Amino acid sequence: MAWRPESGELVDFDVVIIGAGAAGLYALHRVRGLGLSAKVYEKGDGVGGTWYWNRYPGARCDVESWDYCYTFSEELELEWEWTERFPTQPELERYFNHVADRFDLRRDIEFETRVDQARFDDDQCRWLISTSNGETVSARFLISAAGCLSEVNTPRFEGVETFEGRQIHTARWPKGGIDVTGMRVGVIGTGSTAVQAIPQLAKQADHLFVFQRTPQFAIPARNRPIDADHLEELKHNYRERWELKRSNPVGMGRRPPEVSSALEVDETTRTRIMEDSWALGGPGFARTFDDVMTNAESNQITSQFVLDKIKEKVADPAVAESLLAIDHPLGARRLIVEIDYFETYNRENVTLVDVATAPIEEITPQGLRTTEDSYELDLIVYATGFDGMTGALLAMDIRGVGGLPLRAKWAEGAGAYLGLVASGFPNFFMITGPGSPAVFSNVIFSIEQHVDWIADCLAHMLDHGLHRIDADPEAEAQWTQQVHDIAAQSIVGKTDSWWTGANIEGKPQGVTFYLGGTHTYREICEENAANGYKGFVFREAHHTAARKPHLRWNQR
Repeated sequence: MAWRPESGELVDFDVVIIGAGAAGLYALHRVRGLGLSAKVYEKGDGVGGTWYWNRYPGARCDVESWDYCYTFSEELELEWEWTERFPTQPELERYFNHVADRFDLRRDIEFETRVDQARFDDDQCRWLISTSNGETVSARFLISAAGCLSEVNTPRFEGVETFEGRQIHTARWPKGGIDVTGMRVGVIGTGSTAVQAIPQLAKQADHLFVFQRTPQFAIPARNRPIDADHLEELKHNYRERWELKRSNPVGMGRRPPEVSSALEVDETTRTRIMEDSWALGGPGFARTFDDVMTNAESNQITSQFVLDKIKEKVADPAVAESLLAIDHPLGARRLIVEIDYFETYNRENVTLVDVATAPIEEITPQGLRTTEDSYELDLIVYATGFDGMTGALLAMDIRGVGGLPLRAKWAEGAGAYLGLVASGFPNFFMITGPGSPAVFSNVIFSIEQHVDWIADCLAHMLDHGLHRIDADPEAEAQWTQQVHDIAAQSIVGKTDSWWTGANIEGKPQGVTFYLGGTHTYREICEENAANGYKGFVFREAHHTAARKPHLRWNQR
């Protein structure tokens, strides 16, 4: 237990924050600005979250650098100089380390410490948080900044323990890297991570086997260095980009499409617009037309354009056919941004294995066996993604009022009012939780919006002598239904993927993030706060908690 040496009492904080990635760092900065005491627990030995853990070859962000950055500090935005359109993992890790140092955040972060359990003490109106180092601390408020994509998903193949080579998940790639020179490497998975790693691994490996179950749409990144003129332009126009992000449905600093629908223009104009969008590259291709995600005919036209482009890149017709056997509309799964991915299959040392028709049966001492063949491997790379949205939260034993486990509350599906607070779990805020735009947005921009809302809510509670906030169950249910209703109108989630939880055995199926647009969501949150936080239930300090007031919480 962590105790105050002078009094023998449990060490307490105003706020405990879980995770020191983009969300945790900014949450700590804002909480400190309120004059509150805070402690961040981070299971890694450095800051950066996603960009600390994901060190696999080719790892980079698929959002442009000038969009994937904090906007809360003009000085920070103007002093940092990005070097590429799509920043690499090392550059992003340097960025978050710079932020941690610039705002002196490290002194309140405890590294290599995992939160194992958090239990709400109803009598004291405090959270009791137990960590992997054997300590227990107390906090008035608990904020999860654990991330939407941090709990790894490793398939449970038979015989995995017998493999005599090395096995690794891409999100656990070592800091020093892995030299695959001369190795026979097998990559399981063809999602976003694999699409980045495969071209790089192929350059070193003696032979690379790609085990593909689900072919994917992928758009060329058109990555490029940022030259001095572009850098100056970015700094000059940063406020304009901020305004564009606020009005954009996914929080990107780009202007609306030239036309609303592919069906509004003739074929020549439509083709010209798609060619321009393809030449620009990047994730914005999904917004070539406003209705790509909602109109089946417009989506089909855009999808066929991409399929034709992919086919042109692959020399072997049989390999191309396998890569093009995509069974879902463009955007129904996360749209991938690629650099030389399809061209990699033209290399003689790369073999594509279709495990949709010949599934993996077992891992063997020498490699891997499918229903049709065996493959000798030295290294197996699991590019199999994450237990998205809820995985990191449910990996911890979080218990609310009456000891209710969060896992039990979400047994039939996850939900939280505005994606921020789950009823029955008072004083527990979730950054980009289920019911918010989360992963269907420029996530760092959504993070800032959530942290700002939470900080403003805490300030409101301080100013009004309030010690407890919870979500009204009815408001939560209505919001969750609204999230589901909007998802039903979209192409997103119309096929199984990690977006729907289909990659995790036994997980409730369905889209758990808000698809109504980050701009609309922001307006809803701002209106909620302006109207006295309708749908949230507040309490003043009751007599038990008041007997032992926390100095910092009551000093304002």
